[in-house]
Amino acid sequence: MFLILRQYIFIGLAFLLGGCLGTQYLQNNKKLLYRQVTKAPKKFDTAPFSNLYVQKPNRRFLFLPVYSYVWLYQIGKHHFSKEKFENKLKACEERFDRKIAAAVKQKRVANLHLRKQQKVEKLTNKIEHGNNFMQWGEPLVLYDSAAAAQTIQRFDAYLFNKGYFKGKASAEAKIIKLKKQLVQVTYRLTPGPPYRCDTIFYRIEDKNAEPLLRKNQAASALHKGDLYDQDNLNKERDRIDELMKNNGFYDFNKQYITFSVDTAYKTDHRIALQIDIANPPNKEFHKQFHLDSVRVTTDASVKPPLSHQKRRHVPFENLMFNYYKKQYNHHLLSDRIFVREDSLYNRSRTFATQRQLANLDIFKFVNVNYDTTGGRFIANIFASPLDVYQWSQEVGVTVVQGYPGPYYNAGLKKRNLFGGMEILELNGRVGWQGTASATNQDVDKVLKSIEAGANASVTFPQFLFPFSRAFTKTLGFYNPKTKLLAGYTLTERPEYQRSIVTVTGTYTWDMPGGRSQFSFAPVNISIIKTPYIRKDFSLALDSLEKQGNKLKNAFNPSYVSSMIFMYTWSKNQGSNERHGTYLRAAFETGGTTLDMFKKVYSIETIRRSGLEPYQFIRLSLDWRKNFVINKTTSLAWHLNTGIGHVYSPNDVLPYEKNFFAGGSNSVRAWRPRRLGPGGAPPPVYKEPEDKRENGHFNYNFERPGEVLIEGSVEFRRKLIGFLSYAFFADAGNVWALKSAPSPQARFDPKTFYKQFGVGTGFGLRFDFTFLIVRFDIGIKVWDPAREPHDRFMLSRMRFFKPFSDNREPVIFNFGIGYPF
Repeated sequence: MFLILRQYIFIGLAFLLGGCLGTQYLQNNKKLLYRQVTKAPKKFDTAPFSNLYVQKPNRRFLFLPVYSYVWLYQIGKHHFSKEKFENKLKACEERFDRKIAAAVKQKRVANLHLRKQQKVEKLTNKIEHGNNFMQWGEPLVLYDSAAAAQTIQRFDAYLFNKGYFKGKASAEAKIIKLKKQLVQVTYRLTPGPPYRCDTIFYRIEDKNAEPLLRKNQAASALHKGDLYDQDNLNKERDRIDELMKNNGFYDFNKQYITFSVDTAYKTDHRIALQIDIANPPNKEFHKQFHLDSVRVTTDASVKPPLSHQKRRHVPFENLMFNYYKKQYNHHLLSDRIFVREDSLYNRSRTFATQRQLANLDIFKFVNVNYDTTGGRFIANIFASPLDVYQWSQEVGVTVVQGYPGPYYNAGLKKRNLFGGMEILELNGRVGWQGTASATNQDVDKVLKSIEAGANASVTFPQFLFPFSRAFTKTLGFYNPKTKLLAGYTLTERPEYQRSIVTVTGTYTWDMPGGRSQFSFAPVNISIIKTPYIRKDFSLALDSLEKQGNKLKNAFNPSYVSSMIFMYTWSKNQGSNERHGTYLRAAFETGGTTLDMFKKVYSIETIRRSGLEPYQFIRLSLDWRKNFVINKTTSLAWHLNTGIGHVYSPNDVLPYEKNFFAGGSNSVRAWRPRRLGPGGAPPPVYKEPEDKRENGHFNYNFERPGEVLIEGSVEFRRKLIGFLSYAFFADAGNVWALKSAPSPQARFDPKTFYKQFGVGTGFGLRFDFTFLIVRFDIGIKVWDPAREPHDRFMLSRMRFFKPFSDNREPVIFNFGIGYPF
């Protein structure tokens, strides 16, 4: 491990120092663009102007004067031969052309064409943009006065578009005294007075469209008193275009909308704005289109079962269904189609139809087009079905709470199970991991942990509830689904075997716009049993329970029932190019049915069957934000909170409903689920043999809590190619309420903020497009479980031999995807 790490350190130092200032690559009389700054009067926002530079200085590693990316580019350029790649491209095309000509089966031909296209695109990319080193790096950016002049033009245009009609920009290039090879360019903005809209009026030639436009004028993006802004004019043009197209004006387009600005309207920097909506050339009005018919083809691109067989035409609810063989329920399809015969053309309903039919996961593609030939206006909906059966397999390596181990997933999906576009999914998983012993027995061995599971689910494209037909048609806009699931999970370790049987029923629906989703699970039942538990492990659980750790509940035969309501809101989640936000709030009430049906379904009834029932309320909130600084850099933060309240006689949450802190997606300086509760030190389950004298705690057991507060901040930046790096800081903890093992573990509103565990660290992300592999190194900064004078840990950290000399360990985290 040490030798491998030394190699990476050596490569990293070479990358860092290889570029230094980059001036060694400059030719005679050339100067390097070192820095650009924009200055403006106080309180004038200059941030938008940073995106308008024609030239941008070379990237520097960690903002140091080190041009490692230029060094990479120069290395690649030194070994690059365009002729070599052109010869490879020619040979590749000839090789695939021979294989295609020799192929007999059409499927083989299609596969070869696809592979040829991928190879050709890859080689063409190398010819146009250089080899990998050239693409990972970047050429030296030389100062160009013409580029500075173009930047000034962009600045002037931006000022004008934002209402600063008299604004001007200028530039000053300054030589930095380092061999007179570095240039700093300072752009100065003189915005002048801003102009505001004083009068806004519309001139509409089409008298038939005028009432519609006047009626909706309150929704305008333009308002009296606002600063003139070209972006608002574009928004208003989009609004009018959408309004017209949602009210039958199929042929309308944005070219008919123009704006006129009168800056001489008044002398105090106020303007008059006129919006003109013109008629089509040589016409007195815009035509409104009514649908003559709606035709739905559910088996587009499918060959007829029999030669010369024609599609059937079946009318249903003002729709005409076309197909060779009826496969899908007409009622359910009709609920997802929002364009109808005799109605006005509506673009939003057209897009909604396409989106909701695609949400069924039944069709490969859905296309809606309109036919205006012959003086008629016909909507044609073409849907091409996906394969009825879909098989998936996945093999990989995972690590949750131990050493990495292999896993295998397999799944089978069957579409249109009962003819109503239901989807049956069968999934199985088995995984192995190495794990440390939880007790003194086998303490020096790496033990094997096996987790296997299987589940079956059926998803219906509707709510399984006796709603009226009119109401179900309205629900079609919201992508309603009902999912019934039954699953079984088995965990096997040397210390125990544990099984969970799960049955759930969940309703989900989306809000228009696709950002918000609601889900309600009225049925969520788990039956937990432990067929085997080793004696020494059972004794350890008893000892932990005396100290307040309720881990033993996870191994008691249990019956957990609950209802869960969840709301999720997402915008650009997972995008590295735009700001993204994710919010999830969940409310869960457990054991509610025990109160509702006491006569036939009570706590006593459950206990007589040998299972422990629970009654509780649980709230959680997860908020994430990704702020994109530029195309290679972003700043992300995360807040995760939750609280659980118990009202059953046992005064404890089901173990799976507890909150935990620590791990690769939490506070990364602690092992998974090992932080907290509060300031209580980890319990010692066997004294004095297991109580270490070197300053380290025993983290063998999980640390549950009933209150969770944690947050993270992470700076992310692309390094080269598919490799990025990150620096992060995490803080958080869990606390106990009723089950507090000690006063330090109990949540106290006055002192809880003093008990946050704080960690920091850095990591690498390998972005393979289809998969992101993450490696993080977490380092403790503040450990609330230690004595007050001994909680600052950063000065005691070391990477090698971390457990020696009373040092605090460094935690290595592996994960798939971003931590948040």
